[in-house]
Amino acid sequence: MPNRGGPKVLAIVLAGGEGKRLMPLTADRAKPAVPFGGIYRLIDFALSNLVNSNYLHIVVLTQYKSHSLDRHVTTTWRMSSLLGNYVTPVPAQQRVGKNWYLGSADAIYQSLNLIHDEKPDYVVVVGADHVYRMDFADMVDAHIASGAKASVAAIRQPISLADQFGVIDVDPQNPARIRAFLEKPTDPQGLPDSPDEVLASMGNYVFSTDALIEAVTRDADLKDSKHDMGGDIVPAFVERGEAFVYDFKDNEIPGAEDRDRGYWRDVGTIDSYFDAHMDLVSIHPIFNLYNDRWPIHTTSGMSLPPAKFVHGSHGRTGTAVDSIVSPGCIISGATVSHSMLSPNVVVRSFSDIDSSILLDGVKVGRSCIVRRAIIDKGVHLPEGTHIGLDHEQDRARGFTVTESGIVVVGKSTVITS
Repeated sequence: MPNRGGPKVLAIVLAGGEGKRLMPLTADRAKPAVPFGGIYRLIDFALSNLVNSNYLHIVVLTQYKSHSLDRHVTTTWRMSSLLGNYVTPVPAQQRVGKNWYLGSADAIYQSLNLIHDEKPDYVVVVGADHVYRMDFADMVDAHIASGAKASVAAIRQPISLADQFGVIDVDPQNPARIRAFLEKPTDPQGLPDSPDEVLASMGNYVFSTDALIEAVTRDADLKDSKHDMGGDIVPAFVERGEAFVYDFKDNEIPGAEDRDRGYWRDVGTIDSYFDAHMDLVSIHPIFNLYNDRWPIHTTSGMSLPPAKFVHGSHGRTGTAVDSIVSPGCIISGATVSHSMLSPNVVVRSFSDIDSSILLDGVKVGRSCIVRRAIIDKGVHLPEGTHIGLDHEQDRARGFTVTESGIVVVGKSTVITS
């Protein structure tokens, strides 16, 4: 959707990843459909950023275990057909052959009909599983001003963490131009204006339309390509001197404060997912869910009753401290601390939940103890269940336990003791 008098932009959200590192949360759902922050799904952050940027022609490319993701997008992200706006999930369709998507670049190649139909001037390509706020209109303006064929959004990271990211090496004479794209380098150069930092790719891109079509079409014929946007398409633009970097520090968001300005998290592992939630429930979180000038949109829980806290007798008081409690929850004579409760969670008397994430519809019986755990949707904890106290016992019951000691109970797991 063009701004008045501005360029015509199509947004493509890449939502087809398997999310293996988030297992078992992705055992039955696509990674972008994983719940986050109580009432949201991960994809809500990317879509909210695009909509808040006034880009209202959006296609979501899906593939693996996409049913819940498709349902969420179609029921939550309803745009005005009167104005010609849309958010549309598009599954892999084998339009150009008998293969499913071979990579993120191949997903776009197999979906070129969407670009041909829309005829945009520019294409914004974003991932679907990061937590952040970003005004993509500012990045598009910078892309146009630079004259680049491809622009890559990047966030500054300490040089000591460079081996965890795809790092963008810039030309010292022209710091906006990408000189090389380095995958998890061990000895990168620091930035010209900040030697102790590097620029890490955020997985968000802006392309001039003709250049993107040509690039993914050329890549489709390369037998040794992994058909990946970050691994193949961007380096090809870099080799031709046509790729520029967009520094995330220059992105201004209405309502942002110094504490959360520039926040971006890849929550692609259980530990990073858990840590991001623990930030949200902290007294002064870095990421501000309450910025109503750049809202994160969703409809989850809107038809549910408010959260309820009952029983006030000695030793049986329903309380929640340093926690986020979603609509439909009931805390009945139990204690919840440092935790995130998604909609319709019930915690019964004498139970104690600490530093944990309980997803939709979890039911906790009486006298349960849960520590540093993620309990997925629909799990029922029988009376007296202990989780997170004895990791050997947790593993014996089939739960996932990370090296850092986070216990994950998969969706609809039946717990008998």
